Amino acid sequence: MTVSLPTLDTARLILRPFELRDAPRVQTLAGAREIAEMTGNIPHPYPDGAAEEWIGEHANEWRRGDAAIFAMVQCETNELIGAIGLTIHSQHRRAELGYWLGVPFWNQGYTTEAARAVLRFAFETLNLNRVHAAHFARNPASGRVMQKSGMTYEGTLRQHFLRWDRLEDLVYYGILESEWQRKTNL
Repeated sequence: MTVSLPTLDTARLILRPFELRDAPRVQTLAGAREIAEMTGNIPHPYPDGAAEEWIGEHANEWRRGDAAIFAMVQCETNELIGAIGLTIHSQHRRAELGYWLGVPFWNQGYTTEAARAVLRFAFETLNLNRVHAAHFARNPASGRVMQKSGMTYEGTLRQHFLRWDRLEDLVYYGILESEWQRKTNL
């Protein structure tokens, strides 16, 4: 791993390491009930200090090779709009993709754009063989991001996750490096 997480650029986004100054914006965006409700690990209400603690872990996770977490920032406005990252299992050459996007930015293609850039990073820079992701079955918009990013449906684990006293089905998608190569070389 390089010393610091690189910055990735897309047509409309800058994917960069989080900075502590991002914490109030993270708390505001990720603190929305609509965000927390569709994720397995974002608390609601979002406690004071949690964003600083989360951001404070990123550099060490990157140095250890455990995670690569990017702030999603609009090029035009330099505004933080969400997060996307990889939980890395280097011994198996795979990672899990995860993301959240602030509610005002939904349905504009930002997450798909970011996911494609992170997949490129996973395969070209990190030399991973596989990236997978999962979403709650009642959040099909997240599944569309996975599909549009080139991932393939792999199955559903029924009542696999307990979130706020509700058993959730988890829908899994994945992509192999060889599949990604074929799709990007068309």
